[in-house]
Amino acid sequence: MQTVETLNEGLKRAYKLTIPAKEIAARVETQVKQLAPQMKMPGFRPGKVPANLVKKMHGPALHQDALNATVQDSIQSLLTEQKLRPATQPAVELDKDYEEGKDAALEVSLEVLPDVPAPQIEGLKLERLTVEAPEAEINDQIERIASQSKRHETAKKGHPAVEGDLVVMDYKGTVNGVAFEGGTGEGMSVELGSGRLIPGFEEQLEGVKQGESRELNVTFPKDYPAKELAGKDAVFAVTVTEVKVPAEQVIDDEFAKQLGLTGLDQLKELIKGQVEQELNGLTRTYMKRKLLDQLAEGHDFPVPPSMVEAEFAQIWQQLEHETTHEADPAAAMAELEADKADYQAIAERRVRLGLLLSEIGQANGVEVTQAEMQRLIMQAAQQYNPKDRERFAQYVQQDAMAAAQLRAPLYEDKVVDFLFGKAEISDRAVTREELEAAIESEDGFASGTHVHNHDHDHDHHGHDHDHDHKPKAKKPAAKKADAPAEDEVKAEPAKKAPAKKPAAKKAEPAAEEAEAAPAKKPAAKKAAPKKAEEAEETAPAKSPAKKPAAKKAAAKEA
Repeated sequence: MQTVETLNEGLKRAYKLTIPAKEIAARVETQVKQLAPQMKMPGFRPGKVPANLVKKMHGPALHQDALNATVQDSIQSLLTEQKLRPATQPAVELDKDYEEGKDAALEVSLEVLPDVPAPQIEGLKLERLTVEAPEAEINDQIERIASQSKRHETAKKGHPAVEGDLVVMDYKGTVNGVAFEGGTGEGMSVELGSGRLIPGFEEQLEGVKQGESRELNVTFPKDYPAKELAGKDAVFAVTVTEVKVPAEQVIDDEFAKQLGLTGLDQLKELIKGQVEQELNGLTRTYMKRKLLDQLAEGHDFPVPPSMVEAEFAQIWQQLEHETTHEADPAAAMAELEADKADYQAIAERRVRLGLLLSEIGQANGVEVTQAEMQRLIMQAAQQYNPKDRERFAQYVQQDAMAAAQLRAPLYEDKVVDFLFGKAEISDRAVTREELEAAIESEDGFASGTHVHNHDHDHDHHGHDHDHDHKPKAKKPAAKKADAPAEDEVKAEPAKKAPAKKPAAKKAEPAAEEAEAAPAKKPAAKKAAPKKAEEAEETAPAKSPAKKPAAKKAAAKEA
């Protein structure tokens, strides 16, 4: 192979490769020898088909395969010989005048990773803002759990049901006098005012007493999932078998036992642990931003434009999506456009810090173990149906790019932890409000890193996005109070698609099936066993958006 460098400018490289025709022809001959013994043809014994007939039948396909394989080998040889570390997949263009039997001329262009200067990691100083889990916050969370574990007790005889009461009833629904599927049931309970049933149903139950019968006239919503009922008028004959009133929820050992715990002390310890985990996450976020600030200030080197462009595209896509939720999307977009240069600077900083962290990790033996990688694969596979999880795992194990992208977040965390271990850290006790204010004061769109964790042959890159501080630029005007902080923006590069992409996660039941029965309330976290009288069976459910699950007090990085 003949190699001629045609461009060496900054991080851009271009080469002209000439592959001799005889090299391609030799590969074709090798393929023919491998294929001939497997071929069957009338008039010839198995494995005795002449090579010239094999070429006649499969010549074009064999040549194309040989050309592709030779090109790939030539590019790999180029990278090895020139000691190139590609930042992106090399672009390859075959001479348009190429014909079989001629030398193959290729134009190969790429961007290479920069030579990162030896990272300066000595003398790092960080302040760790620590927060004790406030007793008031622990109590507030326990009270929220108690509110989600609401109990009802049988009302006094003659009590008229009001909003918040639980009405237990038998019912039969008809449309034009004809009963319909799913419209009849017994012992169904509904909390008045919950909005769980179709409009007008719960309201007409207000004032009912135990043993009373009523006819309720309602209209199914036009968007009701059961198409045969959508928009139809219906009559429900109901008989109230019981009325229950909310019971006072006492937060004591008995309440904790209803949640499956030994007592109130254990519940408090669990909640305290969750609060501490969240606060530790905030502390880490602040420290990491300050760490990355120091690294960014102490290192400056060119980064591949294509990597910056890819990073910026991800950031910009997220921001454009956010503008669609603004009161005036056009004005919000105009603000973004005015600050475009700031976000491009953020993208460049992310890429530079990612390369720097990767260099630090490699220089200091930071690595993700095989056991850790297996855990990552198993966790990521949970998004797929059980039958597709094994295919996903095989795909990640076979595709270096996919594996690197999955590995990168953990790799970055381990590099950051290594740097924390090298830094001189001083502690300062603060309140939650002060810690959150310190993070918020990092005004601007706090940038995340974009780690490039390449292997020893430097033939693929892993990527991550975590939390660090803004570039030293003005605060982007487009940053809205309700938009995500930049460290929440998931600016991951486009991923290489698998040859056989696992099927999407199994969909929830079709709306018609899911809503034919009453919409079920989200279960409270570690809720007490549902009592029989509160069990929900079949009822005319309205067509609401599902209620959000209770927010978990888990560690987060703002």
